[in-house]
Amino acid sequence: MDFQDVLRRPVITEKNTMLMELGQYTFVVARDANKIQIKDAVERAFNVEVLAVNVMNVRGKERRRSSKQSRRQSVGRTPSWKKAIVTLAEGHSIDIFGQM
Repeated sequence: MDFQDVLRRPVITEKNTMLMELGQYTFVVARDANKIQIKDAVERAFNVEVLAVNVMNVRGKERRRSSKQSRRQSVGRTPSWKKAIVTLAEGHSIDIFGQM
């Protein structure tokens, strides 16, 4: 698996922006990627040293939709995804906003 297949996109939220100051960066990754592949992909893509990788599966949320023709609501789900929080070594950083 190539590093471009492992890393999908960075997660940019208020909480993750605060984590960036501590040297931790959050990415959406491929569902079948493991910690070793994620570490290798980040090191190759951004030329940094990775100390730790934490991975979690995020379940999709249930959403309700009402149709205009009927009063009934249909229930759907957003897709589930996998999130990785990568901790970098001291002195290393990733310019997320410059990479887009």
